[in-house]
Amino acid sequence: MTNAASGSESASRWPAILTWRSHNATRMESVRVTLNGNRIRAAGRMIGGACADHPAFSASYDLVTDENGVTKRLSVRATTSAGERHASIARDEENYWLVDAGGNHVRSTFAGALDVDVVLSPFFNTLPIRRYGLQHAVDEIQVPVVYVRLPDLLVQEASLTYSAASDGISVLSPVSSATVTVDADGFLLDYPGLAERI
Repeated sequence: MTNAASGSESASRWPAILTWRSHNATRMESVRVTLNGNRIRAAGRMIGGACADHPAFSASYDLVTDENGVTKRLSVRATTSAGERHASIARDEENYWLVDAGGNHVRSTFAGALDVDVVLSPFFNTLPIRRYGLQHAVDEIQVPVVYVRLPDLLVQEASLTYSAASDGISVLSPVSSATVTVDADGFLLDYPGLAERI
């Protein structure tokens, strides 16, 4: 339970810079996060060295949610030795997602998704964790997402499964399964196999 003092301490820490390092030291992510109630604004950057899963890349993103923590828009730019790509993803008033990525234009509900998940980023798990209060939940929940792969910026429909675990929150994604830990505000501290906050 949060008392008034700890609640004001939490409010006073925003905006904040959160930084994660992959466990194998091939990637880093740093993001400036501003909270206003459930509304999130985030501007982040990821850098990845070449490895078996991807070529060397850098990526930057800007995210805005609405007052309920539901994603309104995301802009992502990724650069590799082959060149630069950009994707713009926005949700309209009818809950359709408008995706403009590399000259491809898509309008879809993405199975009712309210969140975007960017592969290799621990930050984006925060969106459903905070909105559903998953750091306090005990039930399993399926979360449809607009899934953005890096560094090619391929945009797909996907589903993540979150459930309570004795030592954190169990997350099952299309590319991994892990038990993550979060801070009191729902931001990831450690995602085994992906990254830890530093």
